Amino acid sequence: MASPGKEREKDIASEEVKDVDDEESGSEDDEEIDHTLPEASTPSTSNKKKKKQSKAMRALNALRGKDNIPQELVDVVLDKVKTEHGDSLPDANEANVRAALQQMKIRDVLQGKSGIGGKNKKDVGTHKFWSTQPVPQLGEAAYEEDGYIEAPKPSEEVRQDPYPLPKEFVWSTLDLTDDAQLRELWELLSANYVEDDDASFRFQYSAEFLRWALQPPGYHKEWHVGVRVASNKKLVAFVAAFPINLRVRANLLRASEVNFLCVHKKLRSKRLAPVLIKEVTRQCHLKGVFQALYTAGALLPTPVSTCRYNHRCLNIPKLVNVRFTYVPSNMTLARMIRINKVPEHPRLLDRGLREMEEKDLLEVAALYAKYMQRFDMRLEFTSEEVRHHFLSGRGEGPGEKESWKKPRPGQVVWTYVIENPTTHKITDFFSFYSLPSSIIGHPKHDVLNAAYLYYYATDVAFEEGAEESGRLKKRLEELIGDCLSVADQAKFDVVNGLSLMDNRYFLQDLKFGLGDGLLNFYLFNWRTAPLAGLNAVGGTDAVLLVLYKLCYVGGRSDKI
Repeated sequence: MASPGKEREKDIASEEVKDVDDEESGSEDDEEIDHTLPEASTPSTSNKKKKKQSKAMRALNALRGKDNIPQELVDVVLDKVKTEHGDSLPDANEANVRAALQQMKIRDVLQGKSGIGGKNKKDVGTHKFWSTQPVPQLGEAAYEEDGYIEAPKPSEEVRQDPYPLPKEFVWSTLDLTDDAQLRELWELLSANYVEDDDASFRFQYSAEFLRWALQPPGYHKEWHVGVRVASNKKLVAFVAAFPINLRVRANLLRASEVNFLCVHKKLRSKRLAPVLIKEVTRQCHLKGVFQALYTAGALLPTPVSTCRYNHRCLNIPKLVNVRFTYVPSNMTLARMIRINKVPEHPRLLDRGLREMEEKDLLEVAALYAKYMQRFDMRLEFTSEEVRHHFLSGRGEGPGEKESWKKPRPGQVVWTYVIENPTTHKITDFFSFYSLPSSIIGHPKHDVLNAAYLYYYATDVAFEEGAEESGRLKKRLEELIGDCLSVADQAKFDVVNGLSLMDNRYFLQDLKFGLGDGLLNFYLFNWRTAPLAGLNAVGGTDAVLLVLYKLCYVGGRSDKI
């Protein structure tokens, strides 16, 4: 079942990355073309309009007769189709793929998404900005071994001066310990950051969330890169990077995660996104960091993996009312509410479920580290980083026995452990964080309260035969089932998750609905073979692709 309207799920990590190529190609002053084809019997109302339509028709006819789809793009699509469907699609050949891509190009022209010799013109399959960066390019041969694309440089060989900006702008390093500067960033993101294609939902950050997300242990203030208007010092663009220890198969990389790339809506033609990326890259190089992780909903060169969004609806009446989801034709609202109801109390309470405390830190860190070894790509946390990610965003005030029923002021993250009543050993944990979205233009509701599935682990995974026997699946269903109960009691409207980690074991049975958005994961200056995500790779059904803060935005569910 399709969701109402068009959903274009985007990552929070790099909202403007998809605009980089368009900005890099420039804004041209060619005559604007009317891309609407006139019917044969419709007379023109002016010679000028007739001239424009005739020009458009000639260009479209030329486009129809000219096959200018790059061979490397055709190869990529064919490889993707064969990976997903094998030999089950006999019509998946080069000729049909090329014809389909050509038709898509014509459709984009008709819809005004691509210009004909005018504004926004851009060759299909080309990426001007990314073709200059050390990233795997589309169509490149498979890699025989992992490794960097460009060798690291000594700090003295790194560019020492900031990249030039247009004369009306200046660079600004944000000090987010200053409440005034934190509010400036909050205002920029709240008005200009990620929203869906229908402009119905936009992320709504809190100051506490931004502190938690932007100031992990070891963060560098210089990596909080802003752009201000020279005349009035107004903050109009921003990008951030955070230091991470990233394990990619056998290699442990001292890397960064690039996130929060945002340019003011009125300045999207100023080519600020590419220079922001280059400047934050320069700042990372000055600290001896030459690899990075980032995500995007758009297809750029070249994803290391792709994951699908999934949504577990909790507050059905509200979600239907704001058009996040809808009532299928074969169902009533009352039945939909009943089917999606979750238990009021977590079922693992009698087996030691409680909120994580400081005393659990070392055990949770050890459990996390061991569980994450199951996956080919993961973040490796120090104990201090575990404290930050799972405890520092608990908000103000003491914990209560049923803490999920009354979130603390300023709470960002919820982390719960299971302590064996007999041995007092921590055997499991789960966590989620809160990232609400503004509901734009709705007469009744102004906020969508979304919880995002974060990290989890269980020692059942270490038992021999746990996967084959179904014990791991059962335990994860119990664990994340209680996560849903906690989120529901904490008044969240929806819980979002991706097709990564071991999520395949519980997403369907716990009634997560498939979203129609995909999230691509990218590595900067590092080559590696594709990792599993949406599709299996090398017999691996799923892989941790760093389910990190702000990796994705909630969208509409198209299957309940």
